[in-house]
Amino acid sequence: MSTVPILHPDWPAPRCVRAGCTTRIGGVSAAPFSGLNLGRSSGDDIAHVLENRRRALAALQAPAEPSWLRQVHGTQVVRAPFAETTPAADASFTTQAGVVCAVQAADCLPVLFCDDGGSVVAAAHAGWRGLAAGILEATVAALPTEPRTLMAWLGPAIGPEAFEVGAEVRAAFVAVDPSSAQYFRKADFRAASDQAVVDKYFADLFALARGRLALAGVTRVYGGGISTHADAERFYSFRRDGVTGRMAAMIWLQ
Repeated sequence: MSTVPILHPDWPAPRCVRAGCTTRIGGVSAAPFSGLNLGRSSGDDIAHVLENRRRALAALQAPAEPSWLRQVHGTQVVRAPFAETTPAADASFTTQAGVVCAVQAADCLPVLFCDDGGSVVAAAHAGWRGLAAGILEATVAALPTEPRTLMAWLGPAIGPEAFEVGAEVRAAFVAVDPSSAQYFRKADFRAASDQAVVDKYFADLFALARGRLALAGVTRVYGGGISTHADAERFYSFRRDGVTGRMAAMIWLQ
């Protein structure tokens, strides 16, 4: 039995679709990255990161090194495999067997996609900026299949109990979809400097993602609800810890 636990999507994907998401458990990184840190740019010892990646791929039984991205909180979607080693993008997709799409996260929302026929898979990184800008819609639009044939899985991300945002974040979502206002819970805070009341909200990233996927025509959405911030033993959380590691969600066609 592997000492590296993997979260597997709870969705009715075709048998040829393989996917999973790592936790922080089972790695060799020292504090503050303690555990299975997969992020090369996190500041961790590269030798530790490479060993962690080796362990993660073995636990996932991945057929190849993932097509890693340089995630920039944007809406760029690329087809894998690609000539550039780490393109600046926040989603990738493939129609080729044995090519592993992957995104890293430590509070942001990883979203995996596949179609009913098992002809395409994709992985998207949805922080609030990318989500508001339309990374999920861009991913769906890039796939060579109709949205109605797709299903999506939401991986672990910061939960609504901890995802505190300003009014400008709420406004960015509401400008695109007025109904998304319901996914922000008001939480007024008083500024220490002048005692002025500052508008703050707790945002439900999972619900916001489901809403944006519905706008893109994807209504079969699974997963969601696992908070990285609330479970320090299993997950990295940038909002909770500041300097921290990264998990990864991966998907491929067998």
